Amino acid sequence: MSIITLQSVKKDFGIKEILKDASLSLDTTDKVGLIGTNGSGKSTLLKMIAGLESIDSGQILVNSGSKIIYLPQQPDLDEKRTVLEQVFADSGEHMTLVREYEELSHKLADYPDDTQLMSRLSTVMQRIDAIGAWELETNAKIILTKLGISDFDAIIGNLSGGYRKRIALATALLSEPDVLLMDEPTNHLDALSVEWLQSYLNRYRGALFLITHDRYFLDRVTNRIVEIDRGDIYTYTGNYSYYLEKKALAEESAVSSQRKHQGVLRRELEWLKRGPKARSTKQKARIERIHAMRETEFKQTQGKVDISTVGRRIGKKVIELNQISKAYNGRTLINNFTYEFSPEDRIGIIGGNGAGKSTLMDIITGRIQPDSGSIEIGTTIHIGYFNQHSEELLTALNENQRVIDYIKEEGEFVKINDGTQITASQMLERFLFPGNQQYAPIYKLSGGEKRRLFLLRILMSAPNVLILDEPTNDLDVQTLAVLEEYLEDFSGSVIVVSHDRYFLDRTIDTIFSFEAGGNLKQYPGNYSVYLDYKKAEEAAQQQAANTQEKPKNVVETQTRNADNKKPRRLSSWQKREFAALEDKIAQLEAEKTAAETAMTNVPPGNYTQVQKLYEQVELLKQSIDVATERWLELAEIEG
Repeated sequence: MSIITLQSVKKDFGIKEILKDASLSLDTTDKVGLIGTNGSGKSTLLKMIAGLESIDSGQILVNSGSKIIYLPQQPDLDEKRTVLEQVFADSGEHMTLVREYEELSHKLADYPDDTQLMSRLSTVMQRIDAIGAWELETNAKIILTKLGISDFDAIIGNLSGGYRKRIALATALLSEPDVLLMDEPTNHLDALSVEWLQSYLNRYRGALFLITHDRYFLDRVTNRIVEIDRGDIYTYTGNYSYYLEKKALAEESAVSSQRKHQGVLRRELEWLKRGPKARSTKQKARIERIHAMRETEFKQTQGKVDISTVGRRIGKKVIELNQISKAYNGRTLINNFTYEFSPEDRIGIIGGNGAGKSTLMDIITGRIQPDSGSIEIGTTIHIGYFNQHSEELLTALNENQRVIDYIKEEGEFVKINDGTQITASQMLERFLFPGNQQYAPIYKLSGGEKRRLFLLRILMSAPNVLILDEPTNDLDVQTLAVLEEYLEDFSGSVIVVSHDRYFLDRTIDTIFSFEAGGNLKQYPGNYSVYLDYKKAEEAAQQQAANTQEKPKNVVETQTRNADNKKPRRLSSWQKREFAALEDKIAQLEAEKTAAETAMTNVPPGNYTQVQKLYEQVELLKQSIDVATERWLELAEIEG
């Protein structure tokens, strides 16, 4: 059943037509991913459905009584509220009762014999039980904790933008609306929080309409994809992988149809040139059909960002960090970190929010100084730094500056891979900024378009070391796909800070993980391989814990045997087995340690070898468990 219906909706901002004649329906069970290039109108469409943006014509129909919650990229929260007060903001009676209960409890602590207070408290508790307000508070704390928020009494005004976005997300989830509209919900979330949100939305019973750059998230949460392409809306039933397949087939079919049309038109025009006499009705109809074919317009394949700037030579010495440390307010973010970057490095930096990832990037680029240690940068190195707040840096320069003028500051011309030079205007067109947008002021661009513009300027400077701090925030999936291809052929060092699992899998071959105490641990392989390592480490820790408990178990067994006064003896073959098991367990433990060591030393990119060693470790652990269990049985008999 449709809960929201768009009928012939039109929206035009003057320099860009957002929707031409859009019709769309959203059913109660739909989980829709909305995609399109930056500036295509994705956020505008969500705002129109939420009633926050007007439409030029058409209508948007919403089932009466349906509750719609809209989560924008930059939510507006009451800065005077606490975290819990904010997440309960749309909970109505639930929050009122919980507050009253807390007030009555405080008063009763001062006046324990007040019968009126006791009577009122009893009434409030009964009402709380009846509407499930206790459960709501518990759910709120669970959701906040899963999103990385533990201080429930913190004042909103004292929190960062990332924390506010997560609080707004928790508020939206807790409200349990009929329709949840979400604009980039995974921004500012670490990988674990994204995994949890993904699982939560899979169980969510309402309709979902979301914009996200996270392609794993799109693939695992959605059952429909809606694409905005130059004012038109296209719907694909299925997840993101299904969309990619159907989109490729559709574009191939469109190209084939256009070629057939051109072939027929060419033959018809040749017939016309021969000067047929238009006497018969058939000939007149044929001539009219030719004229109609000449006027037929085909929609070109959607433009794609073209990244083809020329890099510069990189020497052997890139960046050397020697015993770098940095702390803030007594908390160590980076502890004695040493690493020598190579020209071929493809490194991904991961860690929780506030772990120190951006701080490390700022130290490398000289924006801040370490508390101790030294940094040496090669003489040929030119760093391109695309940081997560680049849109703020961009608009801080001059938001009234024209797009073309901002790019021309880097250069009037740029050399591309084939050695030719093109103008700044042509380069902007390759980055999907048409002529009319090039002469518009920067403030008229969407957040994603500003990010794409900043990326263009960085690449035009021909860096040989690229530092990308959360590059996927606000960039559309099409641009990300092209950026990933660009990085594959980039002749220099790449350092990526990201929580985007798909992007990390595509672009890096080494992981640096921020661990407790500001320590950075290195793992070979991409993000998926890193997850395998973490699972192996956790299993090894569990095994070690089990091994430490074995002597205690043996002592308890021996004690029970002594108490029972039922002496038992091993047979001669059991004694031989018992003695052999001790040697076997030691041998298996040594083999497992060797396999785990070999796994950490596999050259980057050799995922097949990593997988083989991982499977070997798992088999060895199973063998150790079986042998240890048998040893305990024999030890109990031996007493």
